[in-house]
Amino acid sequence: MSETPPHIGPMRPDTQTLSVDQVMATPSPGSGKHKKKEGKPASLWTDAWYDLRRKPMFVISVVLIAVLLVISIWPSLFTSINPFDAKTCDLSTARHLPSAGHLFGKDSQGCDVYARAIYGARNSIVIGVLTTVIVAIVGGLLGLIAAYYGRAVDTLSSRVTEIFFAIPPILGALLIAATFRGTINSILLVVIALAVLGWPMTFRIMRAAVITAKNQDFVVAARALGASPGRIMFRHLMPNALAPVIVIATINLGGFIAAEAALSFLGVGVQSPDISWGLMIADARNRFLEAPLPLVFPAVFLSITVLAFIMLGDAVRDALDPKLR
Repeated sequence: MSETPPHIGPMRPDTQTLSVDQVMATPSPGSGKHKKKEGKPASLWTDAWYDLRRKPMFVISVVLIAVLLVISIWPSLFTSINPFDAKTCDLSTARHLPSAGHLFGKDSQGCDVYARAIYGARNSIVIGVLTTVIVAIVGGLLGLIAAYYGRAVDTLSSRVTEIFFAIPPILGALLIAATFRGTINSILLVVIALAVLGWPMTFRIMRAAVITAKNQDFVVAARALGASPGRIMFRHLMPNALAPVIVIATINLGGFIAAEAALSFLGVGVQSPDISWGLMIADARNRFLEAPLPLVFPAVFLSITVLAFIMLGDAVRDALDPKLR
């Protein structure tokens, strides 16, 4: 006869055998911390930040932009010469080459080129930032409303947008700036001229993103629960359609800074006594062959700034676009 098992009834809780799933689910010491550290981020924005901080292009562009912002906010930290003081300009030293006291030399008016380039960063960056903010708000809101309501609202908005698309941006901004020149502050006029013709692209991008998102289950559920149109648009649709708008706004910022320089170079942008890199280039163009440095240095500042914002926009686009992963 076979031996009878020593215990046939149910096992006591303290001696019950653990299943495989229970064993796998049992945390080991420190495993929770390790999982939080190495786990994949759960949201689009944290995932994007996780990727961005590992991109050299993003890091370099952020460092450059941070330095430029500090220069534009506190220019006196980088130069002791105030270019707005007429006493700092001396015609007898016009077009002098760089020296220990004047790192970039003197321009045709005997003013320090380095000091003017440092102080010119403020207006150039302020114009780019203000124009970008206005374009993002106007184009984003119009695109959100047009895509949500659709039908006549969408049709009318799209046709108006196509009219603005038919106008060359620089030519249209040149016409606006030349028409209202002298009526308002030149910096504000440049911002308005660029913003009037800059919003259609943001409108198109926001409209396409909202059209894609408004048929998702979470929007249908919110509508079925009786959420108001305003709540659906600003609490559900806009956060999910904001990523491409941020990308295009970052890239456009560098473009707006370059556009301001073009308008100032053509004589309808920033006007003296204000300073901008475009205005400095315009002032130095007539004597470029005799003294190229007063034109080269602000052009280098302008190029670095535009390149930094474009690099930042490209890095953000790569991080926020799932198709590029």
